[in-house]
Formats: sequence, C-alpha cells, structure tokens
Amino acid sequence: MSPDEAIARVAFNGDGLVPAVIQQHDTGEVLMLAWMDAEALRRTLTTGRVTFWSRSRGEYWRKGDTSGHVQYVRGVRLDCDGDTLLVTVDQIGAACHTGDRTCFDGVDLTPVVGLP
Repeated sequence: MSPDEAIARVAFNGDGLVPAVIQQHDTGEVLMLAWMDAEALRRTLTTGRVTFWSRSRGEYWRKGDTSGHVQYVRGVRLDCDGDTLLVTVDQIGAACHTGDRTCFDGVDLTPVVGLP
C-alpha cells in the first residue's frame, strides 16, 4: 500500500488530526500519545522517523530533532474504526518531554476509583 492509500484510510477528526499511540516495539510499553495530520503521517511513513503535529505550537515536530530522543518507526497500524494510529517504534532515550522513559509514569488512578 502506498502512503497516499494508507492516509486515505484514516478517519481524521474535524481538525484534520488523528491520535497516535506510540509503543515500544519489543516490550509493548506504551510511551506516549500525540497527534498527526495527513502530512505528519506521510512523513512518518516515508522517512522512518516519527513526525507529529503540535497543536500548541501549530507546527510539525520530529521526535528527537532537539532532544536526541529519537523514535525509529517499526510499524504503523490503524484501529478498526480508522480513527486512531498505533505506531510501534524503537525509542532511543526518553519519550516524554519531562525526561521520563514514558509519559505514563505519572499518578496511578486505580486506587482513587476503587478498582482492584
């Protein structure tokens, strides 16, 4: 499938964006969530490096260009509804802007809601 054919299958939201869940390819560790538009997805599919659309800055950013914490693409999958991407990567360094390995090292909400 060509990049254009792949992009045509994505159900972008009203802002032209799709959430991308980023996962370490060999451990299954969920690293982060960010947003892509069609061009960010095209760049991701054609360069082998993950590119996102920054909603706050209004510009593209390729993971690792300033931090050195690069994400090399291992796979890109579309969910059953076509509205979420799962991008498997080889993460070099921290994935989170805080310097943590993953953005999901924060507060565990399970005890708060009383789940076992």
